[in-house]
Amino acid sequence: MSDPNAIFQNAYYVGNNFNAILYGVELVLYFASVWLILNGRERGSGGKRSDKLFLFFSTGLLVMITVYVAVQAVFGQEMWIVHADYPGGNGQYLADNAAVWYQTLGSAASVVLNLMSDGLLIYRTYVVWSDWRVVIFPSICYLATAALGILTCYTSGVPNSDFFMGKAAQIALSYSSVVIGLNFTCSMLICTRILFVARRMEATLGREVSKTYTGAASLIIESMLPYTCFGIAYVVTLGINSPLSIFFLSVYVMFTCVSPQMIILRVLMGRGWTREAAMSTMSGARPHNLTSAGASTTRFTCGTEGSTVNLRSFTKSDATSSPEVRGMDTDLKV
Repeated sequence: MSDPNAIFQNAYYVGNNFNAILYGVELVLYFASVWLILNGRERGSGGKRSDKLFLFFSTGLLVMITVYVAVQAVFGQEMWIVHADYPGGNGQYLADNAAVWYQTLGSAASVVLNLMSDGLLIYRTYVVWSDWRVVIFPSICYLATAALGILTCYTSGVPNSDFFMGKAAQIALSYSSVVIGLNFTCSMLICTRILFVARRMEATLGREVSKTYTGAASLIIESMLPYTCFGIAYVVTLGINSPLSIFFLSVYVMFTCVSPQMIILRVLMGRGWTREAAMSTMSGARPHNLTSAGASTTRFTCGTEGSTVNLRSFTKSDATSSPEVRGMDTDLKV
């Protein structure tokens, strides 16, 4: 298959199928997050201000990705079914209608998604490092992406323009390059920090306890690694004018929504990085909310010095069945 238009059309079709699959994943993640927020389970801290922010943020992500998925699906239907007999074929239809109003709406939705996701990624970078100086460069890139994103929507929405050709494509490439540069910087900062903390915590607490915050899942989710990887693939294919760029764009935009939603769900489940946990790891202490699977921590305060000993030898079943443990206060002062 050497015809660029045929490759593009197939990539568009496959991309739309991936959109549908990942949209289903997003719905599961969203409603799981809403359930945790509304029921206040898993953490026993329902009603916090952060919960409301997570709810509004998650809903905004869902609305934007719904607009994008609907636009892609409708344009494919118009190009392949409604106007199947268009003069010049589907390639000509794409060239004549790439700047249709609802495509501009879809582009605007993807730009808003990027701004929301990148804002969360910068914030998570700050949370993991607990140092505002780390996010200075990403914040400057963030402001640049906002300006370039608006310019991209304008140039691609001008009549007879094409997102993948001409001036609009050049501006889109500049915009995407800055966005991916921001993503890559933040992802590497988060990965580096987590790997550093992993070695430190494993040496003092053991692998089983430390993997809650420093395991593979934490590394992938906290750094939004899929979001960054597919973004790099999209920028590379767009830069070489490959017709496969539409496929990577579709998956990239979907992970613009799915990746931050995974972070939100992880935080709501009490397994995400918090500022308190990050500060504890910097000081060499154990994060106060860190517990390994199936284990509970009993804290004893002895003497006047206030020294603490964390015992991880009790499982939850032992704690409920043993009369000695049931009779203990969480803080036993001697």
